[in-house]
Amino acid sequence: MMNLFVVFDPVSMLGVHLNWVSLFVGGLFLPVGYWILPSRYVVLLGEVTKSLASEVGFLFSKSWGGVELLLITLFWVIVMSNFLGLFPFIFTATSHILVTLGLALPIWVSLMLYGWVNKTKEMFAHLVPMGTPFALMNFMVIIESVSNVIRPITLPVRLAANMIAGHLLIVLLGSAVTIKLWSVCFGVISLGLLFLLETAVAFIQAYVFMVLVGLYSAEI
Repeated sequence: MMNLFVVFDPVSMLGVHLNWVSLFVGGLFLPVGYWILPSRYVVLLGEVTKSLASEVGFLFSKSWGGVELLLITLFWVIVMSNFLGLFPFIFTATSHILVTLGLALPIWVSLMLYGWVNKTKEMFAHLVPMGTPFALMNFMVIIESVSNVIRPITLPVRLAANMIAGHLLIVLLGSAVTIKLWSVCFGVISLGLLFLLETAVAFIQAYVFMVLVGLYSAEI
């Protein structure tokens, strides 16, 4: 069973962990023409970015336009890492809790600091939802406080767990294939379908991460 998790072990050379280089491999998908001509590649990325901006734009006022740029950048970084991790010999950085926690924790800490320093009264009021009976107010404060504290944990764990689960399924199915014809056919079909599923999960998890961060930001 320990061999299943070998793909998540760090690979080092001369004392340098090479796994984290995969975070920057996505830059290779931007050809030189991307910065010069409005090619089809640029138009496609632009349309996807516009649709993402419209998805999260309704959460913020015009004065918060920079948050949309942050969220869209976060989406593309996660998508690139998730998608490239499906290729052989490329480590999925977002399957490591260190990377996902590094994406979620700074955003949560900055939001909490901004809210409690600049809008202390509103932050206290937010701990009691509107319409809460007086007898349940103390209980709701505890629940809302716990909910706020576990947010930087649930975000990275959700992303990392989905990436790990998909890769483990691929490893298990790949190891079950034998040289028999029926086994090879079953392995090719099942692994192909699972690869398509993991491709969809790569985009869905990045979208969920972006939307949840946007919702948490909009609350403050």
